[in-house]
Amino acid sequence: MKTTLSRISTVALASGIGVMAGLAALPAAAEEATLRAASSFALGTTFTREFERFVDHVNEEGEGLVQIDLIGGPEAIPPFEMGSAVSQGIIDLANASGAFYTNVLPLGDALKLAEISSAEMRENGAMDFIDELHREQMNVHYLARTGIGIPFHIYTTQPVDGPDLSDLRIRTTSTYRAFINALGGSPVQTAPGEVYTALERGVVDGYGWPAQGVLDLGWQEHTSYRVDPGFYNVDVSFLVNLDTWTGLSDEQRDFLTEAAVWTEAFNDENAEINQTEYDRQAEAGIEVITLEGEQAESWLDTAYRVGWEEAEEIDAENAGRLRDLIGDR
Repeated sequence: MKTTLSRISTVALASGIGVMAGLAALPAAAEEATLRAASSFALGTTFTREFERFVDHVNEEGEGLVQIDLIGGPEAIPPFEMGSAVSQGIIDLANASGAFYTNVLPLGDALKLAEISSAEMRENGAMDFIDELHREQMNVHYLARTGIGIPFHIYTTQPVDGPDLSDLRIRTTSTYRAFINALGGSPVQTAPGEVYTALERGVVDGYGWPAQGVLDLGWQEHTSYRVDPGFYNVDVSFLVNLDTWTGLSDEQRDFLTEAAVWTEAFNDENAEINQTEYDRQAEAGIEVITLEGEQAESWLDTAYRVGWEEAEEIDAENAGRLRDLIGDR
C-alpha cells in the first residue's frame, strides 16, 4: 500500500491550533490498492486474452490508484477451485467461467444461455441481477462478462449423422452435459489440461469447446470434425471478492468498472476472430459437418431447451428471472 504524505513546514508547526485546522481541511491521502488475481485458463491463451488486456489497462492507467498482481493460471489455482478461492478471499480477482464454479453458485453455468450483448445486459438490468446472485450466494462482485459472440461446438474424432451423439463419449463440463445426454452421448468430465491425452488414448471420442482456442491447446492433432451450427455463448467473467470490493474507495470501484466496460467492448471483435479460427481449423484438417434445416433447428432447440430446464431444476425462480433478462429462444 502506498500513502502520500503532505509536507508540513517548521513554521506551520509553531502555529499550534492553526496547524490542526489546516490539516483537518486537507483531503485524506489516497492509498494504492493491489489486487491479487488468477485465471481459470492458461495465460497467453484465448480465454485469458481479454483478462490480460484488462490487467494491463488497469496497471497502466491506474498507477497510484489500483494495480493488479496476476499470479498465474491453472498452475496457481485449479479451474474448479477458482470460485471457492475468490469467494473466500484467497485471491481478490478471478477470471473464470460459470461452469467452473457451480459448486458455489449452482446457477452460474446458466450464463452460457445469454443471447444479448454485455452492453445490453448492463442496459436492461441483467448485469445487476447477475451481480446480485453472485453477491448473495458467492460473496463476490460480478465485474465483467467476456466471451459474448463466441459459440460452442461439438468436435469429434468420427462423423456425426444429424443431431445424434449415440455411442460417443464426449468430454464435457456442466456447460454441455445436459445437451450431450439429450443427444444420446456419454459425457466424460475432465479438466481442459487432460483433454489432449484423453483424445490421444481414445478415452473420449470428442469434446465440447468454443469456436476459439482449439489450436491453442493442440487438440486439432486428434480432432477430425466440428459440428455446426454453434450454440450458447462463452461466458468468462471477472469476479472480485466482495470484501475486497467493498473495501475499495468509490474512486477505485468506479475506475475498475470503467475498465470492465472498456474490456467488454472487445466482444465486438469475436465474429471476425471466429472466422479466422475456423479457417485455421480447416487448414489443420478439421472437417465441418453442417446440420441444416430441421436438423439444425432440432440441434439448437435441444441445446437451449435442456439448458434452461437444467437451470430451472437448480433454481426455478432465479432461472426464470434470468431467462426473461438474457434469453430469447
